[in-house]
Amino acid sequence: MSTLLLRGREDPPPLVVAVAKGRRAKLWDIAPALHCSIIGTCLSAAELRQFFVKLGDPTARTASDHTLHSYGVNGAANRDFIGKQLNKTLDARHEAAIRRFSKASTREQVRELWLEAFDQGGIPGGYWALLTHPATDRPLVEQAFGQVHMLSHMVGSSNRIDIVRLRTLERELGERDEKIARQEARLLDSASERAELLRKVISLEIEVRRQESAARAAAELTAGAMTAQALLQRFDSEKAHSSQLAARVAALEDELKKAHKFAASLNKQNDQLRREVLALEAEFGRDDEDDPGSDAAPALGGLTLLYVGGRPGLIDQLKAIVARRGGTLLVHDGGIEEKLTALPGLISRASAILFPVDCVSHAAVLQIKKCCRDSGKPFVPVRSASAASFISAIGDADVFQNRQPSPR
Repeated sequence: MSTLLLRGREDPPPLVVAVAKGRRAKLWDIAPALHCSIIGTCLSAAELRQFFVKLGDPTARTASDHTLHSYGVNGAANRDFIGKQLNKTLDARHEAAIRRFSKASTREQVRELWLEAFDQGGIPGGYWALLTHPATDRPLVEQAFGQVHMLSHMVGSSNRIDIVRLRTLERELGERDEKIARQEARLLDSASERAELLRKVISLEIEVRRQESAARAAAELTAGAMTAQALLQRFDSEKAHSSQLAARVAALEDELKKAHKFAASLNKQNDQLRREVLALEAEFGRDDEDDPGSDAAPALGGLTLLYVGGRPGLIDQLKAIVARRGGTLLVHDGGIEEKLTALPGLISRASAILFPVDCVSHAAVLQIKKCCRDSGKPFVPVRSASAASFISAIGDADVFQNRQPSPR
């Protein structure tokens, strides 16, 4: 790398400017030659587009990915508003990796954490944490840059279809985020405005009726015509109207609760879709097939999983995904062609059972739950029959260690 970045220099400038002892480097402290790899590796195209949309750039929604990438690289070199916001966005996006690398105090410890992140597909966060770590030196920066540079060639030549799918998902997720945010804002604004208007109407009605009642009472008292019965009738009328107003206020509060609940549901769905996209990014970023000698620990540690239902066309792909993670996948179609009587035998062989809630029979789900309760094995409902939902569901192997209590 040094001959490419620093050709013709006998005394090359530092790749990362020296900072105060123990302090992480900022984006503008890093050599401009590395900014392209940082922006392209540590932020997805959708995240970069959303970043410039939030800054108010009028061309951010329609500009090409390459144009936005150029904006990001140019902005990274300056210690101005854009540079500081980019640095803040990178720190927030990769907070977990930064926290993990902060435990390292020596160059060798940082290198070991980087190699571990590289092998496990955590390249974006690991790369940013390494470049900004105070213990990182020039040779380590050159090593990491070289690995990321060559990996980009490998991904570009072998995974073009996967990259297209991933970019599409990222773009759709970014658009969905913006749409949900707009819908939530409009919904809350509308509900708040309606509540305020109704409170004003109720307040005015109460004041008008109070004044009318006072005027009538004064007139009747003056005329000597107000009787006890008339007063009771008027009191009952006012009481009934007050109850109606209270009911309208209660209905308004119920609408507000429903609006907040709907907004929370949208946020939950958005979080689930984000996790699935991140799971796809991690899966497409794995290079275990290209490097059979990788000694990274399998994520499933030899577990045998049973998948019930789903789409037949995806079964081979799901088996390959589980195999790459060090596990074995058994399948059952949920009673379409295979008999449900075979389910208990398959469940007894599996460590955990998964089923997509949108593509499995009700009878199969009931039998799975009964067998899992009897055997104390966990079952995991998967949001949909897509590969993304499946990858997200098996991403946390700890859930397969939780056993359901057997009935007494």
